[in-house]
Amino acid sequence: MKQIGKYVSEILLVVLAVAFLSPVYIMVVNSFKNRAELYQSALALPSSLSFQYYAQAMDKMNFLTAFRNSLFVTVVSVLFIVILSSMTAWMLVRTNNRLSQIIFMTLVATMLIPFQTLMMPLMQVMDFIRTNFHIPMLNTHGGLIYMNVGFNASMAVFLYHGFMKSVPIALEEAATLDGCSKFGVFWRIVFPLLKTITVTIAILDVIALWNDYLLPSLTLADKGLRTIPLSTFYFFGEFTIVWNLAMAGLTLTVIPVVIFYVFSQKYIIKGIAAGAVK
Repeated sequence: MKQIGKYVSEILLVVLAVAFLSPVYIMVVNSFKNRAELYQSALALPSSLSFQYYAQAMDKMNFLTAFRNSLFVTVVSVLFIVILSSMTAWMLVRTNNRLSQIIFMTLVATMLIPFQTLMMPLMQVMDFIRTNFHIPMLNTHGGLIYMNVGFNASMAVFLYHGFMKSVPIALEEAATLDGCSKFGVFWRIVFPLLKTITVTIAILDVIALWNDYLLPSLTLADKGLRTIPLSTFYFFGEFTIVWNLAMAGLTLTVIPVVIFYVFSQKYIIKGIAAGAVK
């Protein structure tokens, strides 16, 4: 019976793998087809492996500019999330009073609020700030980064908070006795011990922010500011969709984050488990 159960489990895993990978197969295969081939059969292999549609897609979506924009927004947002969230979690863990518990629970509660319920009020508030305080919160990368940090910090604080409890407070006390400032204690003693969870948070946020379409679509209007997910919008017209170029553009969008994930995937489960249990 154990042997039969093992075979059934393996077959089930193969079926699930095929089901999850089928959209990727359809996207990649159809990126090499002309429109006639694509409409004839979306599942068949292409007659030739020509990269002309990738070249056309890169030109139409202004890929290099969009790639720079996505890279800038993602890297800067993740840096701010890591720095601010780690310091916040450290102070909440070390103070450990009623106020810090309320602040932590409030941050955790915000994770349950869907972004869709906040997006219109958020845009109204950002427009109010731009109009009355002359701070460019809309149609700028700075405003998008600011909002990215706000919406992703709560998850990072939650993970850091759980992991921070495993850091011995005796190390901090010893550093303080040696004359180290509070700032020095955190950055020289505590933060280096948070490498695993920091890498995990960085990976999760890079994947989320790189693929984000909704918030940038609400924030960025100028074509020169658009990120890669926004640039794929060029292929979806009001009356027609250029599917082969769209598939090529979507493949170009996915490739960077897949490469990043392949080289850093081993930290994800390890870091999340450590942050949730400790």
